[in-house]
Amino acid sequence: MSAKKSLVRVTIVGEEYSIRSDASVEHTESVARYVDQAIRRIRSNAPPVESHKVAILAALQITDELFRLRESSDQLTAGMQSLSNDVRRWLPPTKRGTPPGGEPIASED
Repeated sequence: MSAKKSLVRVTIVGEEYSIRSDASVEHTESVARYVDQAIRRIRSNAPPVESHKVAILAALQITDELFRLRESSDQLTAGMQSLSNDVRRWLPPTKRGTPPGGEPIASED
């Protein structure tokens, strides 16, 4: 069963939008503020451009942030997995268990 959708009215660059979302009202408002700020940043740093082009530039900027954060998250996850595997090798064989999604770690004893 899906969560109840709420209707949230937000303003982005002076335009009002009605957004129906499963997310909380606070989350939806926060996302709208973020988009509004991204568009305003681009407008303040660029010569006058058509609104749809500014929106596309903002979407590209936000997507770039998302991709960079995903890459950083993937690197952190890989580092944590490597560290977990190293620590698991130091444990007595009966305490090692099986790593999530992996084969039991071979003993180096």
